[in-house]
Amino acid sequence: MRPFPLLTALSIAFLGLATVAGAQEKEGMSPKAKIAEAVSAGPAELATNAAVVDWDGTVLREGSNGWTCFPDVKDSPGTDPMCLDQQWMKWADAWVNKKDATGVTEIGIGYMLRGGYDASNTDPYATGPAEGDDWIRSGPHLMVITPDAAALDNLPTDPKSGGPWVMWKGTPFAHIMVPISGPKAMKHKH
Repeated sequence: MRPFPLLTALSIAFLGLATVAGAQEKEGMSPKAKIAEAVSAGPAELATNAAVVDWDGTVLREGSNGWTCFPDVKDSPGTDPMCLDQQWMKWADAWVNKKDATGVTEIGIGYMLRGGYDASNTDPYATGPAEGDDWIRSGPHLMVITPDAAALDNLPTDPKSGGPWVMWKGTPFAHIMVPISGPKAMKHKH
């Protein structure tokens, strides 16, 4: 299995983890189990032909459709496998390497059908919630990026609204979060 260099950093930054421990592979999980967990993040039709890459950069399965799925991160506070298209992978590279996100040239889609969490709705580099804030715990959702920041202007930023909302608005990494299961699936840890 070959390494995928971006992913060690991506595992730390994308999930808001502050230590390399969060990027270590899950103890005791076989590659087959990690693949099953990773592909559970996206629709079956998409995930069947997606590449699967572990957080240490190991390619667990080659793909043929331009999508990449990742298993849950061992030390994250919830279950958070994800499947990303090529535009999201460009976005993630820019974010992890603190580069301009102009590599995103088309609308991109990412799936987290098992949910996820984030430290901040406003700061893409937060490693923990600010004093008085909560971790954002989102239920099943998809994520949309666009190269046109103005397309986000009329969308709310409140993750409790029950509908689509913008995360990290006003930053180069703003994206739309679209709940799949409705407002009851969106929870906030205190």
